[in-house]
Amino acid sequence: MNLKDVINNEKIDFTGIELSYFLLGLLSAFDNRFQAMADKVMKEISWKQFFAIICINLCKENPTINELAEILGSSHQNVKQILLKLEKKGFVSIYTDTGDRRKQRIKLTDYCRTFCNKNEELTSRVLDQMFEGVSKEQQQTTIQTIIQIENNLKGIQGGML
Repeated sequence: MNLKDVINNEKIDFTGIELSYFLLGLLSAFDNRFQAMADKVMKEISWKQFFAIICINLCKENPTINELAEILGSSHQNVKQILLKLEKKGFVSIYTDTGDRRKQRIKLTDYCRTFCNKNEELTSRVLDQMFEGVSKEQQQTTIQTIIQIENNLKGIQGGML
């Protein structure tokens, strides 16, 4: 069942639900559905593993595990587990920083780069289909909205109500 079917389902009553609650639920349900679809499409690795690779690739230098955890918005422990699985599959190598032996850095392997190049067309087609009918302006508004909500979330965490 997709989100539209859930919203229109006669067995569920969304009347009276605040828009903010509805949006948060919608984002969570979308995330679950997207992750399941992406896991099926990628086959060899999970969406979370692929997202970690994307983020590593965006870094100007090989990130530390803590830096990557911050970018992903996840804990050091969760990111370490993702990276260990990727390392076992040959996608990344984890090595000790030469300047600070307490830090571990992550490097994408040649195997990973080949995998990404091989799947670039597939991921591009998936994204084109997903965003069909969604204008660049709508995408930008969504990005700005999510960034504002996250900024507000940081304020809540800082003050802990």
